[in-house]
Amino acid sequence: MLISNAYAQTAGATSDAGGGLMGFLPIILMFVVMYFLMIRPQTKKAKEHQKMVGELQKGDEIVTQGGIAGRIAKVGENYLSVEVAEGKDGPVTLQIQKNAVAALLPKGTLKNL
Repeated sequence: MLISNAYAQTAGATSDAGGGLMGFLPIILMFVVMYFLMIRPQTKKAKEHQKMVGELQKGDEIVTQGGIAGRIAKVGENYLSVEVAEGKDGPVTLQIQKNAVAALLPKGTLKNL
C-alpha cells in the first residue's frame, strides 16, 4: 500500500496547563521593557513641552522647530507673533503655532547671534 496508517498519540504525552503561560512570559516581558524604555520617556518629554509652551510670554526668546530664532512680540491662544529681524519699516514678525516652538532660549541669546 502507498499510504501508511496514522495513529493517535497516547494520553501520556500531554503537556501541563502552566506551559501555555510560560510561553507568553517573553512577550509580556518585552512589552514591559518597551514601556519603560520608549513609551514612558516620550510621554514625559511631551508633558515638559506642553508645560513650556503654556508658560510662554511676551519678550521670551525662542527657537522654532524649523530653526528660526526670534523674540515673542504677542501671545495668542494658539499662535505667537515672533520678531525675527529688524527691517527699515519696523520689526519683521512671523505668525507661528505655539506647538512649533522647539526651545526656550536664555535672555540675551539673540544679541550674541
